[in-house]
Amino acid sequence: MRLSDDKISHLTHVVLKGLLEKKVITPLEDEGQIRRDIRRVVVRELKIADGIDEMVRKKLQSYSKKIYEGGSEWEVLYNKFFEEEAAKKGLG
Repeated sequence: MRLSDDKISHLTHVVLKGLLEKKVITPLEDEGQIRRDIRRVVVRELKIADGIDEMVRKKLQSYSKKIYEGGSEWEVLYNKFFEEEAAKKGLG
């Protein structure tokens, strides 16, 4: 779930443009500051998701039965555990 700085920057521009075009927000500060705020939120959420990913992978590796990444069983369990952990952290 890693995004490069360029991709995050692009994302902040796209999000701000969409918010302004749909008149969801009326900017009270300069757009550069709003993009920085959006960036801060995106980076924070990505870090949380990375932490959840690490926890879920460790959990799957701890099973006595080997579950191979990419297999259907791994995908189902990974998604289930990821959603559970995300809900615990208020991301669900």
